Amino acid sequence: MIVDGINVVRELLNSNCRIDKIIAESGQNKDIENIINLAKKNDVIVEIVSKQQLERIAKSKTQGVIAFIPNFHYSELKDILNLAQNKGEKPFIVILDGIMDPHNLGAIIRTCECAGVHGVIIPENRACDITDTVYRTSAGAVAHVMVAKVVNLTRTIDDLKKEGVWVYSLEAGSKRIYESDFTYPTALVIGSEGKGVSRLVKEHSDEIVSLDMYGKVNSLNASNAGAIAIYEVVRQRRK
Repeated sequence: MIVDGINVVRELLNSNCRIDKIIAESGQNKDIENIINLAKKNDVIVEIVSKQQLERIAKSKTQGVIAFIPNFHYSELKDILNLAQNKGEKPFIVILDGIMDPHNLGAIIRTCECAGVHGVIIPENRACDITDTVYRTSAGAVAHVMVAKVVNLTRTIDDLKKEGVWVYSLEAGSKRIYESDFTYPTALVIGSEGKGVSRLVKEHSDEIVSLDMYGKVNSLNASNAGAIAIYEVVRQRRK
């Protein structure tokens, strides 16, 4: 996989992600120079080429640097739960139901990383995979977040409930999110913009919660709604 962008490549170098090679534009600026130095420190191969050569390799305009990395390595559900346990924290997991847009996926993962979410769960079908666009949109945050891909979301939700995790689906027109208690082990389900959370997932959830809406438009972008809900969990836990 080829990923580009100064912030993305920097985050990859600061993570445990394997990087096969970095290609940078000649006559680079200070940011790219710092990336080159960091790459050499990490024993990553660096190749300097012209701007034209770089864009020909990337097949698009770039910020002057690209990285060649293996396809994304997905985690297991047990890895996410173990991470929370090892940190001495109650699990906080985000489940994405039908998120197809890589920009939304990348934005949500970026929020999850900033908020200290232990892991993200996506379904195997009818969902966006981790692509170069997701890396770019997340500003490289995907390199620091565990993402598990599961065959069946409802079965996974049942498995989480057996582990003592409470599952909340974010859906308009239901109980106000501010009235729920997220200080317990929590999994937050965010649905697609068009269809929201699917019926079966809602039926398997412990609670359905919604955000207050005061304007004439009655819905938010999935990544925006997710960010507000994620930080409500953080607010309650840090209070």
